[in-house]
Amino acid sequence: GGEIDTSRTSGWVVASLDTLFIALLVSFPISISAYLAWQFSNTSNRLKKQLDEVERLSVEKQQILEQQNEQLELQVSERTRELQSEKQKSDNLLLNILPQEVAEELKEKGASKAQYYDEVSVLFTDFVNFTAIAQQLGVEELLAELNTNFTAFDQIMEKHGLEKIKTIGDAYLAVSGLPVKNTDHALNAAAASLDILAFVAERKKQVPYGLDIRIGIHSGSLIAGIVGVKKFAFDIWGDTVNTAARMEQSSEPGKINISETTNH
Repeated sequence: GGEIDTSRTSGWVVASLDTLFIALLVSFPISISAYLAWQFSNTSNRLKKQLDEVERLSVEKQQILEQQNEQLELQVSERTRELQSEKQKSDNLLLNILPQEVAEELKEKGASKAQYYDEVSVLFTDFVNFTAIAQQLGVEELLAELNTNFTAFDQIMEKHGLEKIKTIGDAYLAVSGLPVKNTDHALNAAAASLDILAFVAERKKQVPYGLDIRIGIHSGSLIAGIVGVKKFAFDIWGDTVNTAARMEQSSEPGKINISETTNH
């Protein structure tokens, strides 16, 4: 009555082992899957963090590049403005020395040929009592007075379309009808001369000393162009220039002496 039924116990043990074995077989793939899922999750998280970091760095790099580009564009824009400003200064300086058409030809071709003009009017002016006044004035005051007069003459030339050639001491030389031909060259030269007389007469009322002026005009042909290759000087040559100078020398103070050719 007290004996153990080993057959039943053995059967239970076998059954338990079978159940355990089956449980292991079932749970093993599940564990592997869970492990793989965990590994995949960790890998995904790492990759996501790496991608986020790459994206962050990319954004920062893009921002740095944009800032550098903006700075570069600002520098280029500023430099361009500086170059344009310098070019404008040089162009203005060139136009103060040469007629516009001659200056453009010089910039374009590097040289300018002398040209013949068959119909122009040359205007010459000279202050009559300049030497006597010069002895009374100091150098600075004398030069200031010349500058005041010649600056006004420059404005008068521009008003009537004449081209200033140069000043020679207290003499002023200009020409009407070049570099662009103008059929009214004689009329324009006469109108400019009248304005000069008016300015000088008004100036005599403003200063204790008065400069009287003679003006001569002659019309004809001449040659005009640039002299030399350094310190450019636009000049005119021919009998017309010489005759205009003689017309001025034989004029009277406060008068305009014009030749018969100019009169016609």
